[in-house]
Amino acid sequence: MKQDIHITIASEEHLNYVLEIENALLEASQDKGTGIAVRNSAYLTQKIQERKAVIAYSEEGQWAGFCYIESWGHNKYVANSGLIVSSQFRGVGLANEIKKRALELSAQLFPGAKLFGLTTSLAVMKINSGLGYHPVTFSELTDDDQFWKGCETCPYYDILVRTKRDDCLCTAMIMDPAEDKRVNGKVHSATVKVNINHT
Repeated sequence: MKQDIHITIASEEHLNYVLEIENALLEASQDKGTGIAVRNSAYLTQKIQERKAVIAYSEEGQWAGFCYIESWGHNKYVANSGLIVSSQFRGVGLANEIKKRALELSAQLFPGAKLFGLTTSLAVMKINSGLGYHPVTFSELTDDDQFWKGCETCPYYDILVRTKRDDCLCTAMIMDPAEDKRVNGKVHSATVKVNINHT
């Protein structure tokens, strides 16, 4: 069936979804072995309160997806992290729509910053490629220790340590909005409504 999904910048009115998002991130890290970083409720709450997150939910108020924004290296690098879609809404292009929204918000909040990400997920790599990201070596990413500290919750962290942050199972991808005019930081409305075929 077709269903409208709302995608918006998360705010305090969406804090009731935090526990569900936290559990989804934990399950994804355990079940799929994607190397996704686990974040606790306090961290997710902070991102929502700072309006540095994008959330998707159905007309009925059912949580559908989420992504948050982190900045590093004195705001020269920005990552759209924790992209997660509820199992009930996967396979319909929702992750791509959330990522687009997160890119707009990132460019608005941190103009001039390079957008980057680390992932082992082929689906995320395809989304990133379609949005203008390209693979790079780890040396081209931020050297901010706080960013790399965030990898400690990943099951592959030991590989990162052994290679002295030169390599891991993740693929590093980066996009410079200055070179790709599709991301201009213009968030056109508070909420975007997308129509998906939902089974």
